[in-house]
Amino acid sequence: MKGVSASRLAVIAVPLILGGCVTAAEVVQYSADDAGFATVAMKSSEASGKQTVWVQSREQATAIAQQVHERVYGQTISADTAVQVALINNKGLQAAYAEVGISAAEVWQQALPQNPTVSVGALGIAAPALGAFRAIEAVIANNILAMLTLRSRVEIADTRFRQAQLTAVLETLSLAAATRRAWIDTVAAFETVAYLNQAQAAADAASELAQRLGESGALPKAGQAREHVFYAELTGQKAEARLAARLAKEQLARLMGLWGEDVDFFVPDELPPLPKSVKEKNAIEAEALRRRIDLQIARLELEAVARSYGLTEATRYVTDLEVIAGIEAEREVEDGDTRTVVTPQVEFEFVIPIFDSGKARLRKAELAHMRAANLLAEKAVNVRSEARSAYLAYRSTYDIARHYRNNVLPLRVAIEEESLLTYNGMITNTFELLADTRARINAILLSTNAKREFWLADQELSSAIYGGGSGAAGAGGQATAVPDGGGGAH
Repeated sequence: MKGVSASRLAVIAVPLILGGCVTAAEVVQYSADDAGFATVAMKSSEASGKQTVWVQSREQATAIAQQVHERVYGQTISADTAVQVALINNKGLQAAYAEVGISAAEVWQQALPQNPTVSVGALGIAAPALGAFRAIEAVIANNILAMLTLRSRVEIADTRFRQAQLTAVLETLSLAAATRRAWIDTVAAFETVAYLNQAQAAADAASELAQRLGESGALPKAGQAREHVFYAELTGQKAEARLAARLAKEQLARLMGLWGEDVDFFVPDELPPLPKSVKEKNAIEAEALRRRIDLQIARLELEAVARSYGLTEATRYVTDLEVIAGIEAEREVEDGDTRTVVTPQVEFEFVIPIFDSGKARLRKAELAHMRAANLLAEKAVNVRSEARSAYLAYRSTYDIARHYRNNVLPLRVAIEEESLLTYNGMITNTFELLADTRARINAILLSTNAKREFWLADQELSSAIYGGGSGAAGAGGQATAVPDGGGGAH
């Protein structure tokens, strides 16, 4: 076998040379530990205004835990703080970031040529005249079709990689939106509990007065029962509100990824006041079409399916094509002398498409492409509608909340003040005064709920533009979901 020439070795090396159609620089970008995360962090920050991190070491995890502890333990946290903590501490989000790394590794793997198959065989073993064997065959087999389609397969995998990046961005925005909504619900709940405490104080006074008047015979039993049942019902409502408050706070803690002593955080006593004016969005549909992350994911899905369709069409008739190159070294005995004859070998193996012509595969690929195109068109229609609905809810809830603040509450306060004056003048009785006080507190609760609905609609407006919304556009819900306590210790 020493007589094998360089030209013969070149024949053997052909499959390996053909495989080098993806540069090393292209492979390196997918093999990095944080491959693709820079894009995720940039797009997430652009939409949410917050930073995120992909934790991949114990040191990073320890540093993040310390940072989170300093931000939340014993602190009154704002909505921005809650969102920032969630984006760096939520373990489900870290799992979504790992999907980006898995997708990058898939591109890395697709960019590498298939390993060749080496086969070595000995013929005529223990032949008496030739020694240990008569001939040796050595061949290298490689899949030519895999090498020819390498670039196409890498492009498809890269499209899926970019799709995974945007999916991670969408997961980030969804978590940020959910955390902000949970913070709004929690703070609104505290506000509600505080006002229910005021209402119960008024109800307690009315119940006690009714009991005294009943003992003196000045109030019939029906009147006494009416005040007592109001106090009893309000007590039950406040208990329900306090329970809902604890659950709301736990939901916020879950989204922030908190446990142990870190759950001992507080929230403000009330929601921020209404802004002086609303945002003007004259081209909200166009903005949503340009920025929505889920729409960009759908576009990449169509691109990936189209590339797969093209690859299927190109390989319709040939599904497996291998080249086998090697040598055969054979010993021969002539006139008592043994000599070795080296013969190069080249073989091609391929599947003959007799029964499966590839039409079924091509049809499936074509239908998959049509499906992706229709889903993208549907997504575009839905994005436009969601943007319009979100802005309509935003403007309407602002007007409703402002109406309660500017019209309903001032009137209720004026009625109560007038009742107090007439009560001091012995014109209005005690029960009428208490009824006006309860009416004012009820108006405050309605105003609080309207303000909560506005801030939820404000968040949904942002989600309608960038993605990650709940799909409800701040609809419905009572403002009785409140954390425990009074004052600032929520």
